[in-house]
Amino acid sequence: MLQQFFENKIVSKKLKLRLRNTTVDKTYASETWTLTKRDRKQLNIFERKVYRRILSPVYGSEKGNWRLLTNKEVYASVKKPTIIEAIS
Repeated sequence: MLQQFFENKIVSKKLKLRLRNTTVDKTYASETWTLTKRDRKQLNIFERKVYRRILSPVYGSEKGNWRLLTNKEVYASVKKPTIIEAIS
């Protein structure tokens, strides 16, 4: 259900980011458990996957084709701490 919402072109990116911030951060912040290295990696992968769905592919002017954002570009666009930083 959220996947369809995040891929919907009619809904603004700002609203999608607000929804992601309220649902994902609050869910993980309310839980208390010890995070292993693998858990941290999986949470970061999940977070970037959600952000990439929200931000959509971008048109690369150099090669003239569509491409996904790099990790640095994702975090620069969002301007928020990672989920690991938020719950630690």
